[in-house]
Amino acid sequence: MLRVRVEKRVIDCRGKTLVLGERTLIMGILNVTPDSFSDGGRYTTVERAVRHAVRMAEEGADIIDIGGESTRPGHQPVSAEEELARILPVIEAVRREVDLPISVDTHKAEVARQALEAGAHIINDIWGFKRDPDMAHVAARYGAPAVLMHNRTDEDYPGGFMADLLDDLRRSVDIARRAGVPDDRIILDPGFGFAKSMDQHLELMGRLDEVRALGFPVLVGTSRKRFI
Repeated sequence: MLRVRVEKRVIDCRGKTLVLGERTLIMGILNVTPDSFSDGGRYTTVERAVRHAVRMAEEGADIIDIGGESTRPGHQPVSAEEELARILPVIEAVRREVDLPISVDTHKAEVARQALEAGAHIINDIWGFKRDPDMAHVAARYGAPAVLMHNRTDEDYPGGFMADLLDDLRRSVDIARRAGVPDDRIILDPGFGFAKSMDQHLELMGRLDEVRALGFPVLVGTSRKRFI
């Protein structure tokens, strides 16, 4: 098994900081959507969303991740305008009540831009900067750390599952670098629950050190996933 030494790192999150390497940090998920797979419809008012964010902070969350479009299989896509209408009031209110970095879960550059203007600190892109060509430039322009998740439209990995997954992540890193996002603001997410079979998920779980060996912090989102 590959062994990767964990080194302490500090990520500058536009005025907030994340200290990595001392313990596992926890991201609290706040979906302000009617149809997310875990909590859709529960936090669609600003008041309920803020109460949930405060509760997660009290229970030990280190980051609050706010999303306005479901990513569950078969979800209905929403426009940037609708996504912004859902998340901007929540970001502004949560920022006033919770002293934690806020990440915005979106793959749309305009949504990311306005979310950062409203007070978000981190971009969390489930398509790893591959869906919207302007996303990486928004991250670079605003000095925002970026979570680059592995994703595909199918479960076909002709070069071998892990080899192709690692190559896909490297391509996301290349996109970020070319846009001017520095390495110390890149976080990788191997994409549990996205474009992977049950066997592939289990293989990935046992080979996470290979993802870490790429040299970046790793975010793992396994909560409420069917393979657990």
